[in-house]
Amino acid sequence: MRVFTVTDTQLKISQDIGISRQALNIHLRKLKELGYIRTGRGFIDLTENVLPIIGKQRGDAFIFVKLDPPKRLPAYEAIKELPVDKIYRVTGDIDVILQVSQPMLDEVLDKINTIDGVRETKTYVVIETLK
Repeated sequence: MRVFTVTDTQLKISQDIGISRQALNIHLRKLKELGYIRTGRGFIDLTENVLPIIGKQRGDAFIFVKLDPPKRLPAYEAIKELPVDKIYRVTGDIDVILQVSQPMLDEVLDKINTIDGVRETKTYVVIETLK
């Protein structure tokens, strides 16, 4: 299960949303019972179960990118600026593989298609992680 850690203290979170720390603690207990978060001393972890509720989608996507050889170096630099999780330079029929979270997919595709030197992209969305 993927987990996303909140680094702010409970006091800061309660102040940011305008409730007391005690009220926040009551809400956190309910969220923990529902399996949306894990808590401990000094941390709050959001589980994957909460992602659809906060408007995030689960899973990743991979974008395979083919570049024009003479324009590879400037294209690599532009690709490094994209909001992606990982960038792999690979051998074979393609030049780059981008790993991106599904909520960012449309934005990344829009931006990558404006990069000079990008010849072709193919996108693959993960539907299940087998191992």
